[in-house]
Parts: sequence; structure tokens; C-alpha cells
Amino acid sequence: MKKFSEIEYKRPDVDGFLKVIEEASEQFPKLDLQGQVDLIKALDKAGEKITTAGTLAHIRYTIDTRDEFYKGEVEYFYEVEPKIEDKLKVFNKAVLDSQHRQGLEELFGKQIFNLYSMREKIFAPEIMEDLVEESKIANEYQDLIGSAQIDLDGTTYTLSRLRPLIESKDRETRIKASEAYFGFFEENVDKFDDIYDRLVKVRDRIAKKLGFDNFVDLAYLRMSRSDYGPKEVAAYREAIVKHVVPYATELRRRQEKRLGLDHLYYYDEALNFNSGNANPQGDPAWILDRGKDLYKALGPVTDEFFSTMVKYELFDLLSRDGKMAGGYCTSLDEYKVPFIFANLNGTAGDVEVLTHEAGHALQMYLARNQILSAYGFPTLEACEIHSMSMEFLSYPYIDLFFKEYTEKFKFAHMAGTMEFLPYGALVDHFQHFVYENVDATPAERRAKFRELEKIYLPHRDYGDNEFLENGGFFFKQGHIFQSPFYYIDYTLAQVCAIGFFKMSLEDHDKAMETYLDLCRLGGSKSFLDLVASTGLKNPFADGTMEEAVATIKSQLDKIDDSKF
Repeated sequence: MKKFSEIEYKRPDVDGFLKVIEEASEQFPKLDLQGQVDLIKALDKAGEKITTAGTLAHIRYTIDTRDEFYKGEVEYFYEVEPKIEDKLKVFNKAVLDSQHRQGLEELFGKQIFNLYSMREKIFAPEIMEDLVEESKIANEYQDLIGSAQIDLDGTTYTLSRLRPLIESKDRETRIKASEAYFGFFEENVDKFDDIYDRLVKVRDRIAKKLGFDNFVDLAYLRMSRSDYGPKEVAAYREAIVKHVVPYATELRRRQEKRLGLDHLYYYDEALNFNSGNANPQGDPAWILDRGKDLYKALGPVTDEFFSTMVKYELFDLLSRDGKMAGGYCTSLDEYKVPFIFANLNGTAGDVEVLTHEAGHALQMYLARNQILSAYGFPTLEACEIHSMSMEFLSYPYIDLFFKEYTEKFKFAHMAGTMEFLPYGALVDHFQHFVYENVDATPAERRAKFRELEKIYLPHRDYGDNEFLENGGFFFKQGHIFQSPFYYIDYTLAQVCAIGFFKMSLEDHDKAMETYLDLCRLGGSKSFLDLVASTGLKNPFADGTMEEAVATIKSQLDKIDDSKF
């Protein structure tokens, strides 16, 4: 394999692939069991070339959103993906109706049939143009975020580069940086409102064309949720309000006391300690070197994985003008390797890239030889177990990055898990409201978001910031625009990750072995079946949320945070 920078991009022969699917759909019912197995595998292999090209174009576009060539290629895939989906629907139906289904299930497992069944319900030829429109509008959000050039005290910043100032020990600096950050969203309020309004409308239109009452049920199918639905998620959110919100609020009061403040405002939340947050003690190159040491210490399997990532330069980590904000991990299926995209900025989040995103990458690497590419990684809430659990499993060696500030980092990280759960539930609750009330105005949506903030984040005070007080905070959450209903997945995974943390406190080697076994399973099972395979508790079950809170509280209570 070549280094990532040396991989040549070539637009794939999509028309040829469409003909291959047509021929496969026609031949499939005529074949014996072995013939059907061989055809499923062959079509899966052919599809890897298409998905890899699309992924390569997407990565290179997000590295520089000003690149007109790759922007055009990304838009090309927006156009052709519905056409591919249209042809695949016929083939998938043939697989579902196979006279040899029992034999196919014995070889491939039942999960692929779950996925095909859900996939059949989320597509029809009449929504093809709407799907293209949805993708293009979502891309407008990405372009707008990537265009941010924020002037502050004579220096121009991207949104990512403002983060260290938002975490500054100096309160005036935090205030100015936070106001500048959200000032970008306020200056573009009409653009963000318009983009989101059009996304809501087109998604609602797609859902109704497919026979759904609204987008919610369609969204759950899009997310491949086969063993829970909106009812279970609503009860789960209620458990967070009951068991987590009070403790998260207590932690914010504890933070307020540590910082010596009379009152904690939104611009204070990012600073955990008056002495400053625990940041990595070196530059990005130094952090990457420590990453090598971390994955070597975790064992030979992780050492091999990370060495491969480094050897083939499967990272893009530095923040630059024109680069998309945030971070992600994706897979180049044809080459059987993952790729990590991030924006390092000198904060603790830089290390979390090498645990969180590398947790995703490790899972993809270990499941690279699964029988089907669809099993290369699981549904998204299960994917996030790998990333969030690695954050905890790296604890014994996290001093590689933080040295004498390690205990400070651990405290902030553990407290952050409790503070995150309510926010994740808030984002999910908000989206249910939006798509169940599609005719709400942009102002009504923002007002609802602020109303829900007061339930899930009762500590949050925006002071005299009218834009945020009116509900503008959600503009920064790209998932709301680009990946609807994804966000609750992070919280489900967080509860499971805390389960892995509890296991690691008792026996780290056993926890690591169980974790690697989970990674190897990839997406061969549904979310709850994967959870069951680890011995972790179902996050929807009674008592699981209380146990997660108790696990974190027991560890935080051992630390005297006043000394920081």
C-alpha cells in the first residue's frame, strides 16, 4: 500500500457498477446456495472501489474546503449515490427473498438481513432528487463553518483555533474569545436558519413520500436501529434527567467553587481549574510520538495497528485555513485501513484524538477482514463504544501526554462524561421536537432549544448574550445539520464506556481483551447484541444509568480537586 498522500484519486466507473448490480439482481434467484454466496461477496468487493473513491474525495475536500476539484467530486457522489441505492434495492430484495435464506444466514449471520430489511424501507426512486438536495444543503453548512475567519485583537482565527483562548485562565480572554466564536454564528444567523429550515423541510418531504408520518421513524431506520425505537430513547432521556442532571449540576457548582467565582457563566465552563486545564506537554509531533508509546504499552495488537497508521500517514491532524472543523475517522475499504481527520489546537482534545478517533480506527482495523464490508464497522452507537472506551482504557498510560498534570486531566475527563450526557440527550430531544413540528419557525426552534437547555443544563447562564439566550447555541452542533439523530448514540456509548471503565478498574487486562474482542466483531451483530457479547449492561435497562453515575462519582470523590 502507498502512503495516503500518494494514493491517486480517479473517478470510478459508476455506470459500469450499476450494470454489474443489474446483472447480479437478475442472476441471483437462479443460483444455488454457493452461487448466491459467491455473488454477494463479488458485488460487495466491487462496491469497495466505489465507496473508497467517494471517501477519498470526501477526505481531501474536508482537508481543504476551498478545493473546487474535490468539492465537485463530492457533489458528483451526491448525484450518483441515490442511483446506486436504487439498483441495490433490487438486489437486496432478491437476497431477502432467497430460497436459500437459511443457508445464507448460517454463513453471513442475521444482521445483514436486518440491514437489508431496513434499507429497503428508506429508499424509493421518487426520492432520488430529494436525497441529492439534502446532501447539497448539508454541504452548505460545512462550507459555511469552514469559511469562518474570525478577527480577534489583530489575529485571524478559525473556529478550531479559538479553542485555546476559550479555555484561557484569564476570564476577560475567555469572554472575548467566546463572544468572538459565537459572534460568527450570530452574524450568520439568517444563513444558518435558512440552511436548517431547508434541511428540515426536505427530510420531512422524503419521509412523507416514503409513507412515514414524519422524519423521526425514517431517521431511526437510516441509523439502522433494529432493537430499540423512539419510545426506549425517550425513557432513556428521562433517566438522564433523573439520575445524571442533578450530579452534573453538582459538578458545575464544584467547578464554580474551584474557580473562585460568584457565578459560573457559559464562557467559564471550558476552564476546569484556575491553574489552567491539563493540556498535553508537547507539540503535535511530540503527541504523535507519545501515541506510539501508548499503543505499544497497550499490547502487541494495538502496537501493530498504530504502527500501520503512522507508516502510511493515515492522519491529517493540523488545523489550517479552509480545513473543516472537528474530527472524524473513516475507512478506505479497498485498502482495508482507517483514516483519522482532526484539528489539533494545543488542548486536551488533541490527546483525545489519539484515544477517541484512534479507538474508531482500531476497531476498523481489527474488523477489516470481516466477511462483508457492511460488517467492517457496526451501527453508530456501537461504533462510539470503541472510541469512548479507549479514552478510559488509556488511563494507565495517559501520563505519557500529561506528565505531572495527569490527575488533573483524569478529573476533568471523568467530570466531562457526566456533563456530556445531559447535553447529548438535549440535542436528541430537540431533534424530536423539530421533526415532529416541521412547521415551527426558525425562531420557535431556537426558543425550544433554549427551553430544553433549562431542563438538561439548568446551570447554564448566558448572561447578557442575547443570541445564545434566544437558543442559538445549537448552530455549532454539526450533527444536528448533517447527521440527524446521531447524537444520542454518543450518550449510549458513553454509558457502555463507563461500563468498560468499571471493568478496567477491577482487571485492566480483562477489560482490554474484552474490548478487542468487541472490535473484532465489527458490525456482525446489532447494537444490543454487541453490548451483550461484552457482558456490559444494556444502557436502556433499569439501574444502568445509576450504576454509571456511581462509578464516576466513586472515582471523582477520591480526588481533591481543590489542589488544582
